Formats: sequence, structure tokens, C-alpha cells
Amino acid sequence: MNNKRSVLLLLSVVLAFTGRLTQSFQPLFASDGNSTSHRDITQRAVLRKTAEVCRDMALAEGRDFNMTIDDSLTVDRVQEACSFSNNSTALVSSVLFHTSIANMYFSNAYVDLVSVLSDEHHFDGETFQKGRDLITKGVSAVKASVKLENFMAGRWTLGRVCHTLQDFYSHSNWVELGNTSPYDALIIPEQTIENVAGPNISTCRNCTGENCDDNILPDVLQQGLLTSGYFNPLSSEKPDGKCSHGGSFDKTSKRDPVGGINKDEIGSSHGSLHHEAADLAVNATVELLEDIRTAIGDKNFLRLMGLSQSSVLCFVIDTTGSMSDDIAEAKKVSFNIIDSKRGTQQEPSAYILVPFNDPGFGPLLLTTDADKFKESINGLSASGGGDIPEMCLSGLQLALTAAPPSSEIFVFTDAPAKDADLKSTITALIESTKSEVTFMLTDVLSTRRKRALNQADAQLYRDLARASGGQAIEVRKSDLALATSVIEDSSSSAVVTIFQVVMNPGKPDNFTFTLDSSIRNIIIYITGTSALAFNLTSSTGVSQDSSESSGPLASLSLAGNLRRLTLNNDSETGLWEISVDSNDPYSVKVAGQSSKNFIFNLVEANEGVHGDFFLKEGRPLSGGNATFLVTVAGSDSVRIPEVTLYDSSGPTEVTGTSQSIRDSNFLVTFNDIPAGDFLVLLKGEESSSSSRSTPSGFQRQASTQIKTSSISVTAQANSTSIEPGSTVSIPFTVAATSNGVVNETASGTFTVRATNDRSFNSTSPSSVTIETDSGGKANGTVTLTAPDNAASGTDVTLTIEAEDAAATDINYVVLRFSIAAEVTDVNRPVCQEVRTTTNCSSSSFCDSSQWEFVANVTDGVNGTGIDSITIREGNGTLNTTKVVGPEGENITVVSYQASCCADRVEMSVLDNVGNVGMCVGQVRQSTTVAPVTAANVTTSTTSTGGRTLSTTLWVWTTVVALPLWK
Repeated sequence: MNNKRSVLLLLSVVLAFTGRLTQSFQPLFASDGNSTSHRDITQRAVLRKTAEVCRDMALAEGRDFNMTIDDSLTVDRVQEACSFSNNSTALVSSVLFHTSIANMYFSNAYVDLVSVLSDEHHFDGETFQKGRDLITKGVSAVKASVKLENFMAGRWTLGRVCHTLQDFYSHSNWVELGNTSPYDALIIPEQTIENVAGPNISTCRNCTGENCDDNILPDVLQQGLLTSGYFNPLSSEKPDGKCSHGGSFDKTSKRDPVGGINKDEIGSSHGSLHHEAADLAVNATVELLEDIRTAIGDKNFLRLMGLSQSSVLCFVIDTTGSMSDDIAEAKKVSFNIIDSKRGTQQEPSAYILVPFNDPGFGPLLLTTDADKFKESINGLSASGGGDIPEMCLSGLQLALTAAPPSSEIFVFTDAPAKDADLKSTITALIESTKSEVTFMLTDVLSTRRKRALNQADAQLYRDLARASGGQAIEVRKSDLALATSVIEDSSSSAVVTIFQVVMNPGKPDNFTFTLDSSIRNIIIYITGTSALAFNLTSSTGVSQDSSESSGPLASLSLAGNLRRLTLNNDSETGLWEISVDSNDPYSVKVAGQSSKNFIFNLVEANEGVHGDFFLKEGRPLSGGNATFLVTVAGSDSVRIPEVTLYDSSGPTEVTGTSQSIRDSNFLVTFNDIPAGDFLVLLKGEESSSSSRSTPSGFQRQASTQIKTSSISVTAQANSTSIEPGSTVSIPFTVAATSNGVVNETASGTFTVRATNDRSFNSTSPSSVTIETDSGGKANGTVTLTAPDNAASGTDVTLTIEAEDAAATDINYVVLRFSIAAEVTDVNRPVCQEVRTTTNCSSSSFCDSSQWEFVANVTDGVNGTGIDSITIREGNGTLNTTKVVGPEGENITVVSYQASCCADRVEMSVLDNVGNVGMCVGQVRQSTTVAPVTAANVTTSTTSTGGRTLSTTLWVWTTVVALPLWK
């Protein structure tokens, strides 16, 4: 059995890497332009359910919600409709929402690579129970992730769950059976999956030539038997008489009964039913999202979807003895941000704190509770210091894997990094997450302190800042307060980078950038030595030089090596220029606030059944071609005439070829990318703008540096989820390349480093060697073991790196795994009415009369127990008392009292693994059911109440969990 599994794993890896086996709805983009992909299905469902939640919250708060909820919704429209603000001029940015949805559909598509031969992941071969078990386990892990506020982990798991659920409607005969609504049993695990065709029941007959419309046997349809097609690209074996998936790669479809039943595309075997299957998949995904919403609550659901105007506030802080002043300043600036933005659309979406010293780092705090963050940062104190170097990069690693993509992380330290060997790992995580890291470095080269950073130590931090698009700000401790303004700048909503350049080595140079009418609050940051001089020239020819602290164009403030210019006027659009005179290293960054921005992801073409693209981890190959999926936020009608990769340290510039997909998505291909470090510069135009000649144009730049490599690193795990106490094996391949393709005559030894952010036990080779006759490749295996106490809902990030013998070139792959425990409690809590009493007699005086609803709620003797009971509809008072019943079962007695004006109550009942039951009471003739006799009252009464119609107060917990990430 183990040998068979090893063979299948190897085949899965090989086939996935050669891009030959996508067997589902098209993962990202439909090649025929008319079919519906997994990406489309997922995005449509997310937008619909998110809009519904926003509508319900708005109505509950007495606000208007003027948007029709249908399948024509766009990310920008939903973001705008959900972004209620008392300030009508507040900027709305959908970048975080776009990024979160992309995480879900990339994770969804990834199932077609990592689980290509797994029948249950696609509901192939009549594996209905196993497929449903995957959904149950995944949904439980999503709910557990949210309990731990690990929203990023929840999104990745949710995307994978959605893939399996959606494939049911394409791969089974549910649509052919005439069903027009989703199959509830797939997301209600206590329901039985009924009427499955038995193993010896024939289900299909041969197709008539290329026509497979009626190849399902009439008896199967008449009896309502559920079946799905078998799929195997390696063998034609399948049970006699059974249907096949179909398609050119499915060998089972060449054996009687010939043909298939999949509805993946319009051109598939049952492609005439493709749109019906896709619509059912959308509705099923909406139902799944509603189940999760009911369990986690409206606010947490919107957080899970990534609907936020502001990024996280993330600090990594050195807590050794000399850091008292720095810690005090970090407290001050964070408290100012929290207090000024609390309750507004600009309030940080989450708070992250990672302390470090020597020899320790952590623990990681990740919370949406501002007061909890305040309490934690207030509890930091400076002590010790030992041998000076501290575990800075270990702390930063925790922050990078905990923070959502495109976050800004601030590191406070005055000491070298003891773990400088993690530099390449940190760089990989920066490139993978596209997060900015800004270092607040105090007293560099101070002569008064033994702990001083020397130039080599500080250069490590400068290099990481440059790679991320952040800054290395070097100040005296006494001037730190002047520099932390950049933190408050970054905490604003809709922050965009217009232009950024790092010159190392430095040289005098002129730089131009374009300001458009959508940008506000423009700030220019310049770092460099005290000898640096600059001159800023506006689009109208007005100039200001570095000697003017308050000039015609901007106000200038100084703090250490940082110069911060705040422009006086946001309305002067057009081409600006800044000239810098310095032979020492320096950086220039132009930022502002605008709803228009973009995100990009490196994708890789797949030449298989669907010819689609998948997310590619790691660096693009030197001399090869690279494709980016670019999504423009802030406009539903935009074109991008120019996307450029440019190397700021030299003349190299590569312009991409752009192909519009839809919904402001573009595939941009760059050919023959030379070796170097690049930044992505986008120039876009509002295609609907005709009132002005050039103001419709805008310029944006991505902060994260893109570095090419001549090394290819690929890896494929046999699973993306790990059970506590289990081990996952990750085969990987290192290849030497030339001009973007494998150099089959190459040889050499490559250093291998495999690190994970949770310190889980792991094994890996220290190196791999490409032999002269190995086709330019070498293989290895990394193992990763989750401890027994790893909590469901947490996750772990594994980085595998390969470096050449000269230590001049490196590439990597980043893999994310979710911890998902086996689910044993699948039954929903049960609510049994005890009595309803009322003296409601006259509707005219309903506010002076009361009614009461009493019920017993239980999760059964073998259940995990009741976690919370929440009012979904009603504005009365809820009291609960926990008792032990006569047979030892735990019972929660619910007592609800309300005015007769509100004659109905609906409560959701949540158990400890996220199963949700409903409890409904309403005014009617007084009734009484024999109450339970309590053997022992174990808890006192609690009370909640005072909520208006449809207002929800959510208190959510799940399986006892060890918080690890996101």
C-alpha cells in the first residue's frame, strides 16, 4: 500500500509540474471566453455573500444600502457599497479585498496541481462520502482559523474547500438528474448522502460518436441514482459499466462505456449543461459561505473576506536593555493611531506584535482587539542584552508569515541580527508576501554605546528594506519621535506608491513621476547622508531645493537620515521631477492616497487540458519569459498601455505585452528578462474618461523588488493540510537553467535550506548535486511534522531555498500548510422548546406587555458542547443557565424575554467545532413542555440583550487551539 501511494505521489508531482492534468472547471480563466472558471465561481459567490452581509448590517443600523445583489457585482462596487463613512470624501480602496479574493481563487486553483490524482478532491469515481468529509474537515478548519483570528489561513483553506464543492456539480450527474438547487448534504454532514449508484450498478453507455448528451443510462436518471465519472490519465481501468470523466487525458473514457459526463467547459462531454453546473456551483458556494458566516458572525466574516480599508498595524520590537526609549515611542505612536482611528473605516484591520531579544523571540500576538494590543505593547519592558546581537530576523519571520500580503511592518532595534543567516529566507518571504519592511534603527555607529550597529550590520537591514520597498531610517534615540511620522502616514487608508528608487552605489541623477487628480496627501521620503542635496520641480516649473524647510511646493522635516516632504497642493497634476545630488547610497519614495492601485502575481502557464495559469512561487528565471496577472483596483473600466520592469541601478528596462482578461484583470508577459533586480511600474488610463486630454492617466509602482535567478526550485506536497501529530513529505527539484529553460548539460552542487515559521520538526538534505547525466536536475525531499498539540485552524509556512556554490544566486519556493484535525462531531446542536408564555393581548399597547420563550439546548452526550447562543433576530434579553441532565448530558437552558412588539426571536446555537443549529420562538397561545430535571446546575446565568432587528452580537469559539498564525 505504501509503495502504491509513493508511486501515485511521484506521478502526481511529475504530472503537475509538466502541466498536463487540470480536470475541473477551468481554474482561473476560461480559454474559450464563454465558459465559467473556478475563479469566476468563487468571486461571484464571495461578492454576493459579502454584499448580503453588508446589506443586513446596514439595515440593522438604519442605513441605506442601494445596490442590487446579482452576478454582475464587481469587487470595486461591493467595496464601495460596504464602506460606510460619515465622511463623504473619504477615499475607498479595494486593494485588500482584491488581494484576499485572489488568495482564495489561487488556493482553489492549486487543488488541480497538488491533488490532481485524488478522486475525492474532485468527487470523481463516486467518492461522495470522502469528498464530503474533505469539505467538512476544511470548513471546520476555516472556522477554527477565524476563532484564532488567522484570517489569512482561513482564506487559503476556504479556497481549497470551495474547489471540491464546486467540482461536484461539474463531475457528478446532479444536474442531469434535474436538480436546480445545491445538494445540502455536502455542507450538512449529519445528513446522509442518499441514492448513490452501487459499485455493481452500470451508469453509462457509449457515446454516439462525439455526442455524449444521452450517455447516462435511462434507469439511472429515472431512479435518481447519483454517480460521477472515473478519471485516470495513466490507466484505462474502471469498474464495468461506469461513467468516465472524459477528455483527451482521461484514459478510462477510451474504454467502454466510451465518453464522459464532465461539464467543466462548454466544449466538454456534457458541455451543454456547463452553465447550469456553474450556476449551481455558485449557489452552493454561497450556501457554504452562509454556514461559515452564521458560525463566525458578520464582522469576522467580512474580515475573512478581506473587506477592509486599512492594513494591519505590525511592530517587531527589540526588548533588550537599551531599548526603553524606542519601546516608549512605539507605544506612543501606536496608541495615537488606535485612539484616533478607533471606530472609523481607517481603523487597522488587525494588530500584530512580535518582541525579540536574545536568545528568544515572540510570542506572536495577532488580534483585532485594539485594547489587547495596547495591553501587550504596554507590557513590554527593556531588559538584558547579553552579547549584543539579537534574534531580529526570527521575529521578523513570524511577522511576515502572520501579516496579510502587502502589509507594512515596522522593526525597532539598535543591535545587529544574531540570526543573519535567515537573510535569504526573509527575502523570500518579503517577495512572496509583497510586504514592506521599514527599520527604525537608532544610534547607528554611536560612540556612546557598546551595542552600536556598525555599517555592515546596518547594511543587512538596508538590503531587506530595499527588497521590500520599505526604508531603513537611522536616527538618534532622542530624534526617534520625529521619524515615526512615517508609521502614521502608512496607517492611512488607500496608500499608494507612485514612484520609488534606491541608488546603491549612489550617483547624481534626475527622476520623473506623474501625479494624477485622484491622489491626495502626497509625501516624498528621501533617505541619505547629511551631504545629500535635492531639487524638486513641479509640473508647472516651480522649484524648491533641500535648503528650504517651508517652500513653495512642500514642507520639509528632518529626522536622522530621513527627509520628509509634504506637498502643499494636491491639485497640481502632471509630470514632476526630482534631482538628487549624492555619491552615497540614497532612496526616494513618492507616496499618496488614491483609490486607484494595482496588485500583481507571478503566474505560470499550464499547457494541459485547459491551458490555464497557476500561481508560481519563487523568482522568474534569468533570460526567460515571465507572466504576471495584474489586477487594477479602483476602476471597472481601465486599460494599461504600459507595464514595465525597470532596474533603478542601471539602464535595463523591459516592457511587457498586456492582454486584457476581464474585470480589470490583465495578463502581462515579459520576454527575455535579463539578470537583475527589478520593480514593476504601471501606467494606466481610465478608458471611460473623455473630459480631459491626459488627467485620465495614472502611474503606480509596486514596492516589492523582483529578482531573477538562473536556478529553478519546484516543490509539490502530497497534501496541503496536516493533521496534528502527522508528517507530510515534500519532494522538490532543483534545476540549473539557461535563458529560462533547463540546462540539461549542467552540473554542480547546491546548498539547500528548509525553514518553517513554527519551529516544527523538519528534515531536509543540506545540499543536492546535479550530476552530468541527470538532465540538469536534482531531487530531494523535505519532511514536516506537526506536533500532537498543533491546533486546528493554525498553519505553517515552509520555505525551501537552493543556492549555488558561489553563493551568488538563489531561488526558493514557499509552501503553506493548514493544520486540520479530524472532525468527529458533525451533528448540529438541538433546540427543544420548554414553554412559551405571553400576556400579549393588544397590539396598541404591545410595549407594555412581555412574553417569554424557554428552551433546552444540547449538543448530545457525545458532542463537543455548546459554545455560544446568539440572537440573530429580536431585541429582547437572553439569559442562559447550564445544567446537567438526568442522563449526564450537558444542557443549556435558554430564557428569552421581550416586549410583545417584537413577537419573534431567532437564535443561532454554536457548538465547539462550529456546527450551527437554530432556535426559533414566537408569540402564540401559552404552551408548556415538561422541563428537564437538572441533576446539577454547573454555571450561573448570563445575560445579553437590547439588540435591534437582525443585529447580531457574536461570541465565537471553537476547538481548544494553540494560536500559531494569522
